[in-house]
Amino acid sequence: MKKLVYAAFIAFWTAIATLLSVSALTPAESDETRPSVPPSVGPTPYTLEQVARHDTLEDCWMAIDGVVYNFTDYVLRHPAPPSVLEPWCGTEATDGMRTKGYGADHSKRAWEMAKNYRIGVLVE
Repeated sequence: MKKLVYAAFIAFWTAIATLLSVSALTPAESDETRPSVPPSVGPTPYTLEQVARHDTLEDCWMAIDGVVYNFTDYVLRHPAPPSVLEPWCGTEATDGMRTKGYGADHSKRAWEMAKNYRIGVLVE
């Protein structure tokens, strides 16, 4: 009986330590990771209908968190094959940027890089 209680005790604290470790390693979402349109670009307004006209790898716009990006020049430099980006061209792609299709947000570096491709803001 003592061995069972001891094993349960160890398992409990191991689970707690694992949860704390994962929590510490998971980046907290902050305003720093969310892009905003700088005054120099000016918030040129685009509708989702306008974004949808740019739905190919040769002309790839995306709306992410209310900001419109023209990723056409970046498609071939993206670490994943272009086929990964293609379904997101011409769409509201926040989910793709936040999850990469499997639940992991893009890095802080990726968010910073995206700022170079901002062209405006999404409006209704």
